[in-house]
Amino acid sequence: MKAINILIVGAGAIGGFYGALLAKAGAMVSVVCRSEYNLIEQSGYSIESRDLGGWRFRPQHVLRHSEDYPEQADYVVLCTKAIDVSKNLELIRPAVSNNTAIVFIQNGVETEQAFIDAFPGNEIISGLAFICCNRIGPGQIAHLAYGRLALGSLTNTISPKAEQLGALFNAAGIECRITDDIIGARWQKCVWNAPFNPLSVLSGGLATQDILNTQEPLVRGIMQEIAAIASACGHPLPEDIIERNIANTHTMPPYKTSMLLDYEQGRPMETEAILGNTVRAAQREGIPCPHLETLYALMNLRELKIAQSPNTY
Repeated sequence: MKAINILIVGAGAIGGFYGALLAKAGAMVSVVCRSEYNLIEQSGYSIESRDLGGWRFRPQHVLRHSEDYPEQADYVVLCTKAIDVSKNLELIRPAVSNNTAIVFIQNGVETEQAFIDAFPGNEIISGLAFICCNRIGPGQIAHLAYGRLALGSLTNTISPKAEQLGALFNAAGIECRITDDIIGARWQKCVWNAPFNPLSVLSGGLATQDILNTQEPLVRGIMQEIAAIASACGHPLPEDIIERNIANTHTMPPYKTSMLLDYEQGRPMETEAILGNTVRAAQREGIPCPHLETLYALMNLRELKIAQSPNTY
């Protein structure tokens, strides 16, 4: 049986963890890793998972750039932050051949068209990670909770390529659901991301449980706006989507969001992918969203303050 060649681009906490799972399932997994290249090349990743235990992941190839990949990729999996779409597309382009499926596991809504335009001849699989996972040190990844993936081809069909990738994740012990409405699934994830990511930054670093325990009415109001926008865009969400997100957040361990970690480390944040695209969709569809518009404005001010500060970005 032919080995499945997978290249992970953006091998931080999310890319490193899911790459480690794919390797555990038998795929030949390589990574593009620039900031910790020497360490990862020498000793790989240390994974500590509350549910799956601990193990070390040694990639087949550790590369500084995707053009250095010596194999023909069956999948190129993009796990960078959804900040500069055009830059992300150029990061993966050299490793994409005619038979390569492009997978992006990223936050945000209404980001798909850039991938379709850039790679019209390739299958594109959108992916969502429902996970608490952090990089806790060089080459060290802590999987705190959850981990479920949703994957779906942008053709809105259950494609063999998506099913094959999903089977690898399931074999490694992480639930992976293949859906024919991945856009709807993106809106479902935005129900959680839209309140908790920006509020964790704007609150000065509070964990998700602290935010929910003190500001549940605000969180619910933001979630209700997301559900209304999604429905107007043709993707009505399950009736219990808000209650499920509230209940899950109450039971998850104290967790710093990815946006908060980026903010604390002086990195660009996914403000546009999570909030800007959502607000623009609401304006296009004529849906009032005062909570989201306020969050978006405040996050833009926070981004402006960071940009004006020395020694950032």
